[in-house]
Parts: sequence; C-alpha cells; structure tokens
Amino acid sequence: MPHATLPPPGFQALILCGPGASFSTFTSNPTEIPKALLPIANRPMVWYPLEWCYRMGVTDITVITPPESLQVIEAAMSQNPHLTSLPAPKPDILAPQGLTHQTGTGELFRLPEVQEAIKGDFIVLPCDIVCELDGTALADAWMIEEAGLGAASGGLGASGKIPMSIGGERAGRRGGLGVWYQTKGEGSVKGEETDFIATTPLPTPIVPPPSDSLRRDISNLVYTVPTDTLKDIAEENKCVPLRHSLITKHGRIKMLSTHRDAHIYFFPYWVSEMIKQNDKFDSISEEALGWWAKAGWQDGLGDKLGLRQIFHRADTGEGDLDGSQEPDEEIDVATLSSTWSGSAYSPPEPTMLASRVQDSNIPQAAKAILHKSKLTVPPILAYVQPSGTSQPLIRRVDTAHLLLTVSLRLAKLPSIEEVGRDAASPFAHQAKIAHKDTIPRKCRVEAENSLLAENVIVEEKTNIKECVIGSNCTISEGARLLRCLLMDGVEVGTNVQLTDCILGRRCKIEGGPAKEENKTVLKDCEVQDGQVVEWGTEAKNEKIMRFELNSDDEKEGGIGDDMATTNDLDAGIPLR
Repeated sequence: MPHATLPPPGFQALILCGPGASFSTFTSNPTEIPKALLPIANRPMVWYPLEWCYRMGVTDITVITPPESLQVIEAAMSQNPHLTSLPAPKPDILAPQGLTHQTGTGELFRLPEVQEAIKGDFIVLPCDIVCELDGTALADAWMIEEAGLGAASGGLGASGKIPMSIGGERAGRRGGLGVWYQTKGEGSVKGEETDFIATTPLPTPIVPPPSDSLRRDISNLVYTVPTDTLKDIAEENKCVPLRHSLITKHGRIKMLSTHRDAHIYFFPYWVSEMIKQNDKFDSISEEALGWWAKAGWQDGLGDKLGLRQIFHRADTGEGDLDGSQEPDEEIDVATLSSTWSGSAYSPPEPTMLASRVQDSNIPQAAKAILHKSKLTVPPILAYVQPSGTSQPLIRRVDTAHLLLTVSLRLAKLPSIEEVGRDAASPFAHQAKIAHKDTIPRKCRVEAENSLLAENVIVEEKTNIKECVIGSNCTISEGARLLRCLLMDGVEVGTNVQLTDCILGRRCKIEGGPAKEENKTVLKDCEVQDGQVVEWGTEAKNEKIMRFELNSDDEKEGGIGDDMATTNDLDAGIPLR
C-alpha cells in the first residue's frame, strides 16, 4: 500500500533571478552564466532558494528570468547534479517577453505573464538568498498571527477568479510577512548594504507563544527605507523627519539600522493586485512594502493606493460597492471590515461580522457609508532575526565579497559523513573533500574549513586553507591558496600565491620556477571566466578582465536587486 502524502501547504513560490550587476566580472554574458547559476560553496546560487522551498513543503515553484537566460537555466535544471538531485516536481521557468535585466521588481509583477502565474497566496524569494532557517516555522508564525492557512480561504475558483463568497484574500482580511536579518557580528562584511526599519510590538497574546517560537520576534512594520537613503534625507533636512501621525498611532517604536531585508515575503493574493494598479512602484522591497507599511498609520494613504477598491470588490473583479454595479452573488460582510446598526445607518467603529447577508438586504445608503468608512489596512509583519552566533544563517549574496564570505562560511559546516544526515545543516555537503585518496601526503589541505569538489587535482607541496574549489580544477605544485573561491575548471600554476580571490570558470593562473624573482601573487582579486593571468603578475584589489565595462553596464538595479529608492521619508503624496 503506498504511503500517504501530506497535502501541499497552499502556497506558491516565485523566485526572481536578477541581473547580477554587482557580479560584472562573472555575469557580463548572462546567456552563458547568469547570476542565478554562480556557485555558492560549489552549488548554483538558485539551488538555495529552491532547496528552502522544498524543505518547507512548497512544490509549486516558478523561477522568473529574462528570456536571454532561459535556455542556460533550463539546461542547468536538467543537467546540473545539484539541481537534478532536488525533489520532484521540477520548478516552472517563466521568461516573460517584456522582462529585461533592467526591469524593476514592481514592473515585473505588473507583467501579464507574471500576474497570470499568481494563483493564490504566494512567497517571493530572490535567487541569491541563503536561508538556513526553516521556512515552515515562518509560515506557521504567519498563519497564526494572520489567522488562516495559506490559500485555505483564497485561491482561484472554478471560473478562474477568486470568489468573495468564500472570503478570498482579495478581500484584504490578512496581511503579509517579511524577514530581516542582522548584518553585524560573525560573518559580517564591512560596508554591507543595510535597511532602516521601524517596528511596533504586536498586542500581547492571551497565551504566550512557546519559547522556541518565531512569534516572539515578530512585530508590526511601520517604516522601511534603505539606510543610505535615510542618511541622504537626514543630511538634506539636518534631521530625521517623522510624521506626527506615526507617533500618535504608536507609542512604542523600535528603530533599527544594522539589519537587512532578506527579500523573503509571504503575501496574500491581494498584494499582487495592489502592485498591479500602482504603476509608480518600481521596487517590491522599497515602494510596495514602504507605502504599505505607512498606509497602516497614515490616514488616506490606503485609499490613494487603491486598497479600498481591491478589498471591497465583488468576485466579478469589476467595480466596487458604491451602487455603480450590482453584484449578483452573495456577499460576505466580514470582507467589508465594518458594520452598522439602527435606522439612521450612522457609521460605528469598524468590527468584523461573521454572518452573511444578501446584497438585496443592504440599502443603498448603507453601501455609501461602508464605502466612506475608515479603511482598515492589513499589517505587514516583520520577523527580525535576533542577534547571536547560534542563529541560523540568513544572507543575501549579491556582491562578490559576500559570494566569497558566505561560501567560506558554508565550507566550515561539518559534512554529512562526519555528523550524520539528521544532525547536519541542510547546506552540508556529503564530504568536505570529494576524493580524499587523490590528495598527496606532501601537501596541506585544511579539510575542516575547505571544500574540494569532484575531479580536483592537487599536486605535492601545495597549501590550501579556507578555500572552496570547484570541480575539475588543478592546483599545481607549490601553490598557496588562502580564503579563495575557485569556480569549475580553474588551473592554478606552480608556486602561485592567491589570497582572498575569486577565480571564474576555466581561467588559468600561470606559474613558474620557485627560485625566480618574478612570481604570480594575487590578493583581493577577481579573475574573469577564461582569462589567462601571466606568470609574474602581481595584483591587489583588481578585477582582471578581457575588456572594460561601460558606465551603463555598471548600473545596478532590476529584478532581484531592488535598487530603486523612496526619497520621501514622511510619505508625501502623490506617489512619485
């Protein structure tokens, strides 16, 4: 008898594959190697968000990429051993025709193909996220705080639309959840990008959550902006301007400036409609979340974002309850977020009503009052990971420095053969050194903090410490490598010295006799794919490439990078 299987949690996941503008040394040709396929600790970058989804039980996954990278990503999904080892079913790959590497995440979600792909509650992930934290714990916390299972009361009906009669999330009953992590402490990178966020505590529950519950670290997000943008605003205004309505609404506000948005979002379906109808939103992380958070305490902003129209729309998807169109199906008054009493239909304080009434029983005057009543905006919750070396790893890997740093941190994880599968990290490799028998005795390879993939040739008198070496690499006699990342097929010549370097695929670092005065010494360097570095080259903090990028190529932004900014700290209207 076959084993019973648990139903899927009701979410779908969208993984956004960005351009990798900060990886210009390695992603200059996205038709060959896009950012999503850059190796982090010898695994393709996109493997990490995919593994995270499968680990939490989400199998409805769509990878969104520009058309120019579609073919190479499809090939990797079918051929790369790390990607093919992931559970079934395979993720869908969506390459909208209007999507380019310069498209912002806001514009991406307004593309018809993406809108059509969203069927219910959804999770948004960047392709560069490395998250050791179990997504199930995040989903559980969100479901409890927002009172509902994913897509249990939402999703598309038989007609292809979300029926309001079942309380679908187009009605705005439920808010969202985002994740922020601490950038300081172990594994921190100097100058790493951070976000300024302001949060307020949630109401104290009647029954305290368990000691290990993530709900203890969840709060209500009321403001978010990149820290660099905040500094510019403060410098221009000689202060940090805050609206009086924020202080009036919330007596306790915590402000944090050393955390970073992980770009992990749990969204109810209605968020996709909010983004769709606000064409000023260039970025999910800044505009969409920023304006949404402010709409919770700034009167009138929710209406300007069109939330009332979204929440009070009938399941026909056309018009709202203002008398301009009569809905022809039963209406759930709970979705209207207010009620009334008496014959004068004076608007009371908004409450949730559990009963249903027919539209014919709602007089026209009551509809007008409902439409003009105060709009209740669902919250955007923030899980802010507490500080501490014992916390699971959460990192965006969107710079070369982070690519090296996170790879080296993952290389220190005990392997599965050392501690067993149950005790090992989800990112642990089967073995630190794939073929130990091929390592000669007269060399030093520190296996406790290094990773060596398959078919790596290591010759005698070499010294390898804190390094990640990809498959089919050759490390020649007398070479010294310290804190380096080597992609597949790299050749390191005799007596070469490398420190804090990233070497692209199939590049060659020429070696030479140990007694000569000239030696190849590279420190803090990036070497482009296929590049040959001649013997005797000495370089520090350089990008060794075949050509120079023009200014347009150096511009950052686009999907997965979210470089657009919100310049108005006090939420001025209209939107820019």
